[in-house]
Amino acid sequence: MSLAIDDLLDTAKIIVCCGSGGVGKTTTAAALAVRAAERGRRTVVLTIDPARRLAQSMGLTELDNTPREVKGIDGELDAMMLDMKRTFDEIVLTHAEPDKAEQIFKNPFYQALSSSFAGTQEYMAMEKLAQLKASGTWDLIVVDTPPTRSALDFLDAPDHLTTFLDGRLVKVLLAPAKAGGKAYLKVVTVGFNVFTNAITRIIGASVLQDVSQFVGALETMFGGFRERAQATYDLLKDPGTSFLVVAAPERDALREAAYFAERLAAERMPLAGLVVNRVHRTTAASLTAHKALDAAVGADPLTAGVLRLHAERVEVAQREARLRERFTSAHPKVPVVEVGALPGDVHDLDGLRAVGAELAS
Repeated sequence: MSLAIDDLLDTAKIIVCCGSGGVGKTTTAAALAVRAAERGRRTVVLTIDPARRLAQSMGLTELDNTPREVKGIDGELDAMMLDMKRTFDEIVLTHAEPDKAEQIFKNPFYQALSSSFAGTQEYMAMEKLAQLKASGTWDLIVVDTPPTRSALDFLDAPDHLTTFLDGRLVKVLLAPAKAGGKAYLKVVTVGFNVFTNAITRIIGASVLQDVSQFVGALETMFGGFRERAQATYDLLKDPGTSFLVVAAPERDALREAAYFAERLAAERMPLAGLVVNRVHRTTAASLTAHKALDAAVGADPLTAGVLRLHAERVEVAQREARLRERFTSAHPKVPVVEVGALPGDVHDLDGLRAVGAELAS
């Protein structure tokens, strides 16, 4: 089943590109965004990948948390890179009183959480996606996610956050802040003392105090976090959202793609199809590898070298075809589009246009 990319670009409101690392996911997202913009849609591409390839290919000296106009496009295209700390800071400033926000910003635990804790990046990506959609500025938002396992965290972030906010640890840490002063002494039980003593031995008293103060300061924002997390999760399941799984024609990458396709199906999220990047092709398929190797015997060195190179390329192409057929046999309802292997990296808009044309061919 073939994937009609142009139809997708003309109708989707959000396209989420996901896949394992090193498969050309960032390039695919950028190429889709360029093609959509030049087909008349106001488009923004958000990358979560820390590499700077996207900025370079679009002629931008840098990307940050603010959408920047891409020049040289026959249309409207903005690009940005997620700054998870700045996004978290924006949430705090929007939903907390000024004095409470200042207290949160100064907290050592918040400083660590907002810049380096596992899962924060994925949740902030969800927040930024929701902000972009709520602005109503763009017809299409293209999202470039981290590698597949992290992209699953992208899906799980709302549930993880809600579980954390409703968890026993948060309730315990809030007890001192809620009780306050002498009243606190009345609510502290032996069990709580045992718990905090055990945690203190593991992470240290100062860290526990930082965490407790942070949770207390953030308490008034918990409801907003839950609501936005659920709203963004619902947005990902909306018919206007489409997931594109990107893979290379390799065993591990296609196994990851299959895993992700199954997860999306289980979550009832809209999977548009699979993009197989860097596919090797040959223009002389009738000359089999066996025939080429036979012909190389006794030929002059240059001809023999060319024939052996052709034989290797045919074998690679056949191996890739078998791997793709294994995926399509297991997932016959998933549309597929292939992009041929390029001689070099994509580093400018013309390169992105060429990739976009292949995607749509």
